[in-house]
Amino acid sequence: MAVADTLPPNEAERMAAVRRYDILDSPPDGAFDRITALAARRFGVPIAIVSIVDEDRIWFKSHHGLPVKQIDREPGLCASAILGDTPYLIEDARTDPRSLANPLVAGEFGLRFYAAVPLTTSDGHNLGTLCVIDKEPRPVTQAQIEDLKDLASVVMDQLELGLSARQAVGKANLMGKEIDHRVMNSLQFVSGMLTMQSRSPEVGEAANHLRQAANRVAAVAQVHRHFYADTADEVSCIAYLRRLCEDLAGILDREIVIDGDLAMVPATSIQPIGLLTNELVTNAAKHGAGKIEVAFRALAGINRLIVCDEGTGLTPGFDPHSATAGLGMRVITTLVRQLQGTLYAGPRATGRGACFTVEFPAADRVH
Repeated sequence: MAVADTLPPNEAERMAAVRRYDILDSPPDGAFDRITALAARRFGVPIAIVSIVDEDRIWFKSHHGLPVKQIDREPGLCASAILGDTPYLIEDARTDPRSLANPLVAGEFGLRFYAAVPLTTSDGHNLGTLCVIDKEPRPVTQAQIEDLKDLASVVMDQLELGLSARQAVGKANLMGKEIDHRVMNSLQFVSGMLTMQSRSPEVGEAANHLRQAANRVAAVAQVHRHFYADTADEVSCIAYLRRLCEDLAGILDREIVIDGDLAMVPATSIQPIGLLTNELVTNAAKHGAGKIEVAFRALAGINRLIVCDEGTGLTPGFDPHSATAGLGMRVITTLVRQLQGTLYAGPRATGRGACFTVEFPAADRVH
């Protein structure tokens, strides 16, 4: 029997439902493995499977008693089982006309018994089956069928739970983007107001402080603008830093040189990295001189963010962790802790200036 002969009339919509649940090729899950183990025990059979019928294959989310992860769709009985809404039962494949020519029955595998219940979504699409298999024929009681139907419902409950979780994360990400967009707009408005106020002749000597405050607020706004430029789970840190520092250079009217490795970092780390870079670069522009150098290094499971200036250097005995440190330095140390990192401060290796280095673990070493 060709694949075309076992296609449901709503196959396109059914496959859209399969994609919606994002279950294909997902890693093993103990919840599904416990269901197949229970189904096998209830029927007294060696094999139980949670199957998902793909376009040209039948993929096994759980395969109790069978060391196979998938088979072609063409010989699979599950492809036939999803054509209806009722349990698909073969008590003795040698006498059942539906299965006599099936390679799983006529071939080396020697299937004799098959019972399956479709995994049906709330909008009526059959994703696959929960099935039990034996190489010996056997009768099926109505009680066993009801148990298999209940277990299939538990499988769908697990799939619905996973779908709901992914949708919740998607909504949270969308809300996060909207919040950051509004925060950025609000910060830009505040920055604009501060800049305008700094031009007023009435403020006198406070004009310079107002301009500095305006620049600082505008810099934070740019950090928020770049948070969601990438939507993947991991992003290129150096690419993010280049975009951010290009904006900061214009705001601070300072040359910023970017250098670094092409390592990826979790998207969840980008916010603290961006805010940390903003604070370090803004401090370098305020207290240092010359160009500002920003570098990102990834070596042996440790990431390093380094920001250096060409100013007069740090004061003797400077301690970034001191209780007397300014607000900006306290913000920096808080962000460093968020990255589970360590902050170092010292003179520039070559020439005048100061360097701040933040070491934090790569993604696979974060606990």
